[in-house]
Amino acid sequence: MCYSAEIKADYKLFVRIYGAVISIKRFTELFWEKREDGGWTKIPKAMRDAFRQPESEQGFELAKLVAEADREQGVAYQAELDAQAERLGKAEQVLAGPRPTRKAADDQRIATNKIKAARRSLDDLLRREPETKDSRIYPGNYAPVMIVKDGQRVVVPMRYQCRLPGWNEKTERQYPGTYNARRDNLEKTWGKLFGHRHGIMIVTRFYENVSRHKMEGRELAPGEKEENVVLEFDPQPPQDMLVACLWNLSPGGDHGTDLFSFAAITDEPPPEVIAAGHDRCIVPIKPEYLDAWLNPDPDDLAGLYRIFDDRARPYYEHRLAA
Repeated sequence: MCYSAEIKADYKLFVRIYGAVISIKRFTELFWEKREDGGWTKIPKAMRDAFRQPESEQGFELAKLVAEADREQGVAYQAELDAQAERLGKAEQVLAGPRPTRKAADDQRIATNKIKAARRSLDDLLRREPETKDSRIYPGNYAPVMIVKDGQRVVVPMRYQCRLPGWNEKTERQYPGTYNARRDNLEKTWGKLFGHRHGIMIVTRFYENVSRHKMEGRELAPGEKEENVVLEFDPQPPQDMLVACLWNLSPGGDHGTDLFSFAAITDEPPPEVIAAGHDRCIVPIKPEYLDAWLNPDPDDLAGLYRIFDDRARPYYEHRLAA
């Protein structure tokens, strides 16, 4: 499973290297929707920041939208800071008095943690120097995905968790793992998309949940509880990986705006990923197969599998994620 990935959100790269156009209309629709429904933080900071320097009239409107929504988010973080500071002050007064209570102790602990979280969020929002975490996505977040529409490569923002054809919001809650599409299940669960709706997400590294004892290449000790760790996998040499994806369009979505969503295809991992304790891996395709992948022939699924078999095969170094 590709539980998290660091994406490329440099739209000029899609245009310059891959000849794609940016769906400004769809980005604008998404940004408006997430501003209104409270999901602004589902859009990675790197995606938002990429539009701060507009190059067209449409881009100017989008840059204005990003600035306004970020400002509103900042106001919300500051309100949280103020509310929790007041909560903390009241709790500390009670704890310093003659009758400290368990509730005051809980309030002190919770308020302290929430103040730290809100301060981190506000600092990140206001920061202009980019950091790697700005480009990191998780299931439910949005990422730029390159597809082909009417013969033209187009970059569309899509949710990283695919809503399969015929599903609604209630259905997908029963199957939360649809951010990954297993190769051995492509013609079953994913049969309406495989061979029909293909995309590419550009990834620089990915992250996986792994059991510590598996990472260390040993069995659990008697009485030892299983412990989860997050590993960061970096391709060597460092490179932009063209990760094979499947996508879908759900007209109307949940809020009246069309929902574009996608999943990354995964396959059996290379030896170094197995040795690190994980049993799946994303599928980066070679640049020479980009057109064949983005313009699939549903009558030649064997040809698509050959693209997987002749995939790019960097060596994945791993380390504990920060």
